[in-house]
Formats: sequence, structure tokens, C-alpha cells
Amino acid sequence: KKFLIVGNKNALTYKEVFPLIKENKVWLGINSPQIFDTPNGMTKKVQGLTRWFTNLSHSRRNEELILTKKYTPDEFPHYDNYDAIEVSKVKDIPKNWGGYMGVPITFMDKFNPEQFEIIDGLNPHSMIHGVTKETKGLYLTTVNGNRKFARIIIKNKRPFI
Repeated sequence: KKFLIVGNKNALTYKEVFPLIKENKVWLGINSPQIFDTPNGMTKKVQGLTRWFTNLSHSRRNEELILTKKYTPDEFPHYDNYDAIEVSKVKDIPKNWGGYMGVPITFMDKFNPEQFEIIDGLNPHSMIHGVTKETKGLYLTTVNGNRKFARIIIKNKRPFI
């Protein structure tokens, strides 16, 4: 079945949703809905994190993300306990890196499955790792002991090296 659902962008990190994103069964739609009519006839305005979740094809789904930044070890540190580099902004994804990299969830607005592969999700409370007795309070995304927000681990399918 084809579907279109409105939800909070942070739902990307939910352990029930992220596997569907990773398996390319669900992706984000084109824009961010901001005005809603309620059942009682009122109009509500929501700003920020509202997104369409869908399995419908659209024009932006396969747009190439133009990469201009080059990898340097000083600018892209490795995570303390995961073999990937930290990329704090989507615009800074290095064009010449062929390994794993952690990117913010805002990457999903630009995700092209022909250009990138989703490897994993790192979040202290959800995604693939979930919360267990052993992982409660553990941040898997730390650089030099400093915690990072949820990250999606990706790999460029065709890095320019």
C-alpha cells in the first residue's frame, strides 16, 4: 500500500521507524507541512520538525547531493566507540571519504539512495540499538567524551577519492 503520513521528524530515530528508513521502505516527503485544520474547525500552525513520511516516489528523492568539502583528519574526528567520522553538518559531508560517517538526522531531507547507503543509527534512547539495561544513559555518539545528538551512519556509494 502507498501512504503519506504527517509526523515529527524525530520519529526517524524511533526503534520502530528507523529500520523502515534503513531498509528503504519509508522516506521523507518533499516539504514540511505547517498548517493543519483540526476536526473542530480550527486551524493550527506548527513550525519546525513536522515532516511527511511516505513510500511514494517524488522528484527530490534521487537528487544528487553536491559534495564540495574534502576530508582532513583534523576537521572530521572519529567517534570514541564507533568506527565512523563525525560530520556535524550535512553541507560538510566530505566528497573524498569512502568510510562510515555520522551525520545529523537532517541528512534525511537530502538522502538519495543511489548516492548513499544507510548503515546504522546511533542514539542514546532509540534507533537500532534501543534502550536496554546495559545501554541506558549510554551515548554511542561521543567524540573525545563529548556527547552528540542522534546520528545516522552513512556511507557514500561513490566517493571521489
